[in-house]
Amino acid sequence: MTGKLFVIGLGPGSPDQVTPQAHNAVTEARFFFGYKPYVDRLELRPDQQRIASDNREELDRAKAALEMAAAGETVAVVSGGDPGVFAMAAAVCEAVEAGPESWRAVDLEIVPGITAMLAVAARIGAPLGHDFCAISLSDNLKPWEVVERRLKAAAEAGFVMAFYNPISKARPWQLGRAFECLREVLPPETLVVFGRAAGRPDERIAIASLGEADPAQADMATCVIIGSTETRAVPRGDLPPLVYTPRSLAPASQ
Repeated sequence: MTGKLFVIGLGPGSPDQVTPQAHNAVTEARFFFGYKPYVDRLELRPDQQRIASDNREELDRAKAALEMAAAGETVAVVSGGDPGVFAMAAAVCEAVEAGPESWRAVDLEIVPGITAMLAVAARIGAPLGHDFCAISLSDNLKPWEVVERRLKAAAEAGFVMAFYNPISKARPWQLGRAFECLREVLPPETLVVFGRAAGRPDERIAIASLGEADPAQADMATCVIIGSTETRAVPRGDLPPLVYTPRSLAPASQ
């Protein structure tokens, strides 16, 4: 008899942004695999168990959870944000594809969550109001040259961009290099939003121009949103400005 595996998105950090569906899945599962800061956010019963691991052990974590679910347990793998956005859902699918046939018989339910770019966008206005894309600046699983090509292509195509994994101790230079790439394509007045820990007590939201954007304003808890040439800031006196991208795009001049 096979068990069940939930892959749960816990949202960006605020308890108010955990969905009812995620709450229900947490109530049902008995064993919880995840990166330690994420599993530590769970309020578990005495009969439930955390199994924490390091941030770079995604595939091993997925395999361990699938093995337990295939043995008949009700298991959860937890992610911050949405599990399908640079998170554990893809690792679980990868493990299922490469693993034993019994893993394909596991009852798998992926529970969506509010991802960081949505939380940051909601705090500042509507910068994702027109076409946008999400790009991870980590080169752990892809060459940095690919990142640069995608940055320039997205900028030239007029997409607003949300950067995940913008900077870390192991990758202190990549956000600065990303800004350099974008300055080759976008005007210096292009708006940049630094959204750290959106919705949490230590939230910090800052706006800068691309020409003056400082990579030191970001860390791994930051989602960076790069506006398009259409993105604008609406001043509101003593209130923070509204940053938004209009839903419509004017035809290109001939």
